[in-house]
Amino acid sequence: MNTSERSFVRRIDLTSLQLFVAVCELGSIGRAAEREFIAASAVSKRLSDLEATLNTPLLYRHTRGVDLTPAGESLLHHARSVLYSLEKMQGELSEYADGVRGHVRVHANISAIVQFLPEDLGAFRRAHEAIKIDLEEHLSSEVLRAVQEGASDLGICNVADGETELQALPYRRDHLVLIVPAGHPLAGEGPIAFVDSLVHDHVGLHTNSSIYVATRQAALDAGRTIKLRIHVTGLDAMCRMIENGLGIGVMPGQAFDLMRGGVGRRLTSVALTDTWAKREIQLVARDFSTLPVAARTLVAHLQACGEAAREPAAAAELAA
Repeated sequence: MNTSERSFVRRIDLTSLQLFVAVCELGSIGRAAEREFIAASAVSKRLSDLEATLNTPLLYRHTRGVDLTPAGESLLHHARSVLYSLEKMQGELSEYADGVRGHVRVHANISAIVQFLPEDLGAFRRAHEAIKIDLEEHLSSEVLRAVQEGASDLGICNVADGETELQALPYRRDHLVLIVPAGHPLAGEGPIAFVDSLVHDHVGLHTNSSIYVATRQAALDAGRTIKLRIHVTGLDAMCRMIENGLGIGVMPGQAFDLMRGGVGRRLTSVALTDTWAKREIQLVARDFSTLPVAARTLVAHLQACGEAAREPAAAAELAA
C-alpha cells in the first residue's frame, strides 16, 4: 500500500460508512438518523465530510429525500462489502473467545458438496471440535477466483489443465453419467459416447458449470450441438426435470446414487465412455505451506479420505 492509499484509508470513517448505507437503504437522512439514534444534522455533516474526502457528490438531495449519484452507487456496493467483512471478522474473533482453535473458509463446487464433503467434513468435525469450518457452494470457476482473491482459504473443485496458477492437490475422483427416465430409449443401454445422446433434448446445469462446459465442448468437437431446453442450478432440480420427461442430463454418478431414495426413483443412469467423464476433484490453495495450522490440518484430513477411497477403487479395477 503506497502513501496515498494509506492516507485514503485513514480518512475513511467506518461510522460515516454505516450512516451512508443507512441513508441509502431508507432514502432519507431523517429516517436514517432516527434508526441510528443520532441527530439528522450530525448525519448530514458526516455525509458532507465523506463527499469532501472522496472529492465527489454521493447523493442528490431533494425535498422527498435522497437519491444516489453514480459515485454513490459505487460507494454503496463497496461500503456494504466492507461492513459485511467487519461483521464476519467480529463473529470469527468472538468464536475464538468461546474456545474455537481455528477457522477455515472453504469454497467447493456442487459435485464435491453432494458426493463427498458431508461425510469427510463430519469426520473432521468429530476429530477436531475446536476448528470451525465455513463452507460455501460455488461454480468451479468461482471457487478458483475466491481462492485467488483471498476470499477463501481452500477450494475444492474440478480444475482443467492450465486453468489456474494456484497450487492443487488430489482429493477425489468422480465419473459423470447420463441420467434418463426409466422408459427412455437409452435406458438399459451399455456404456455410450456422449454424442450418441445428442439426438435427445437435454436438461443442463448452469452455463458456467464444469459439467456444462465439458458437455458443450464434446458436442462442438463432434460438430454437433446440444438441444438444451432447460437450465437448472442444482442436481436435484435436474433429476426432477428429467423425471417429468423434459429431457436427459449429465451428472456425477455417485451424486445420482445418493439421490435415488428421493428424486430419481423413476430414473436410471447410463455410463459414458468419454475420457472427460472421468474427473479429478482437487484441493486448491494459493500456497498450501503458508496456510494456517487449522487449514493444513483439514487439507491433510481430506487427502487421507481421498486416498482411502481410491484404494478399493484401484483394487476393483485390477480385479476387473
